[in-house]
Amino acid sequence: MHNSHDPKVLPQRDGVSPSCVVAPSQGEGLLIDFLCERLHTVGRAEWLRRMTVGEMVCETGERAEQGSLFAPGLRYYYYRKLENEPEIPFAAEVIYRDEHLLVADKPHFLPVVPAGQYLQNTLLVRLKREFDVPELSPIHRIDRDTAGLVVFSVQRATRGVYQALFRERSIHKTYEAVAPYRADLTFPREHVSRMEESSQFFRMLEVAGEPNSRTQMDIIEHNDAWARYRLSPVSGKRHQLRVHMLALGLPLKGDALYPVVNDALPGDYSNPLQLLARSLAFDDPLTGFRREFFSRRNLLPLI
Repeated sequence: MHNSHDPKVLPQRDGVSPSCVVAPSQGEGLLIDFLCERLHTVGRAEWLRRMTVGEMVCETGERAEQGSLFAPGLRYYYYRKLENEPEIPFAAEVIYRDEHLLVADKPHFLPVVPAGQYLQNTLLVRLKREFDVPELSPIHRIDRDTAGLVVFSVQRATRGVYQALFRERSIHKTYEAVAPYRADLTFPREHVSRMEESSQFFRMLEVAGEPNSRTQMDIIEHNDAWARYRLSPVSGKRHQLRVHMLALGLPLKGDALYPVVNDALPGDYSNPLQLLARSLAFDDPLTGFRREFFSRRNLLPLI
């Protein structure tokens, strides 16, 4: 499943692009039986409702009906729907916008893109609705738990040149984090390691082998117990900063994944992860101008 779609087949609705499911190259029988098996959490009654109101369309533009046969290899588009989606009571701030780029300053707890139980309460969908920019797409991601800067491409035509900046690591990113202070560690320092996914698919581990992750670290301020760190990732592995700090015995304050998984109750926003995407700087590939953006958010003071 993915969200690439032909807008002529099903348009965006409320800022959300239709989802897509591709039928396997082999199979037979009714389409609805395949959908119920492949996407079983939706339920037969809901698939029937979508078909009845014209919300299930194949790539040719033909509406899928209750009696439609499975067609091998065909793409089918539909509107994803979430019951009881949690409301995220925090808003992002747009700090820059032109015809090519939009830079948002994201609060903690707000996902960047639709996934799992979040659809309307995501940064991407909120921005699409607020600014009526159907081609808006994030050029990079930060975790739902992390606050700070996210850069979006406004139009598909120039998206590739900006995506290349991130792919080629031509963007200088700095983060701030609050974590324990250890007098026995010297800063500034660079942390290099090999990171891979653990058996818990959403967590990462440091393992032996050729390094594939690198972070530059420094201390901004500290007291006897806590420090505010400046972290500059050279590579972009998932959860890299959290894992690298943990490896030094410095788990980030408010981290619900490292060192142990500690799921908060729904609606509990009392202990945000103390990690902030503070700044972004790069040479604009279209204009040649130097661009620098800074988050206006702040982490908790040291106590």
